[in-house]
Amino acid sequence: MSKTTNAEHNMASHKIVVEWPARHVTAFTTTRELAGELALAGQYDSFNLGLHVGDSPEQVNANRASLAKDLPAGTNIQWLEQVHGSNVAIVDQYQVAPITADAAITRSPNIALAVMTADCLPILIADKSGQVIAAIHGGWRPLAQNIIAKTVEAMNTPVAQLVAWLGPCIGPRAFEVGCEVKNTFVNLNPATVDAFQVVPQSAQKYLANLHQIAQCLLSASGIVEVASLPHCTYSMAQQYYSYRRESVTGRMASIICRNDY
Repeated sequence: MSKTTNAEHNMASHKIVVEWPARHVTAFTTTRELAGELALAGQYDSFNLGLHVGDSPEQVNANRASLAKDLPAGTNIQWLEQVHGSNVAIVDQYQVAPITADAAITRSPNIALAVMTADCLPILIADKSGQVIAAIHGGWRPLAQNIIAKTVEAMNTPVAQLVAWLGPCIGPRAFEVGCEVKNTFVNLNPATVDAFQVVPQSAQKYLANLHQIAQCLLSASGIVEVASLPHCTYSMAQQYYSYRRESVTGRMASIICRNDY
C-alpha cells in the first residue's frame, strides 16, 4: 500500500491550496463556495466551473477567468472534455477548445492542467523538481481502465521522483457500487479488495473507497509519496458539488501548473 500523508491545505474563499514536496508547482482545488460566503441552496448559485451542466456560460466563464489571479502570469488553463475513458493527452501547446481526454500531462511552464469533478476523484501528480505535471480525472471507470498507470508511463520520468495528491471525492460511506465494479478492480489489482466493504443486509452491494483504490494503483505504478484531502463531496453539501446527491449540479476543478519563480 502507498504511504499516505495528510495534505496541508488552506481554505481561501473558493479554493484549497495544495502544499506538497514538489518544487516550483502551484496546485489547488476549488469548492462550490463563493468568495467570503457559503454557497446558497441551489444548483448554480455558487462557484461552478462546468460549461456542460446547464449553467449560464457567461457566469461560468467569469468564474474560470477569476482563477487567473491564482496562477503565474501568462498561464492558460487547459480544460478537458472528460468522457470517463483512459485517454492521456500530452499538452505541448495551449488550445482554446477542450481536449477530449481524462488525463493530461505537460512540461510547458505556461499551461495549467485542470480536471473537473463532482464526486469523482481528482488526482494531481508532479515530479519533485516541478518539470513535469499531470492531472487525472479519477472516476471509477477511468481508474478501472488503468488510467493511473497509463499517465505515469506517459510522464516518462523516474517514478521515484513522482509525488501525487488525491483530492475531495465521494467518500467510502456514500459510494455504493455493485459487485461488478468490485470484481473489475480486483481483477485489475487484487490489493484493491480491501477498498470494498459489504453493505449491511446486501451481499451484492459494496461501499467503495476511491482514495484507497487510487493509492493501490499509484503504489503499483511505483508512486509511494501520496498526500490526500479526504473530504467527502457527497456529505459536505455546503462545500462541494455532488452529482450523486443532486444529479443536476455544478463542477469543481483541481488545477496544477508549473511555476518557475
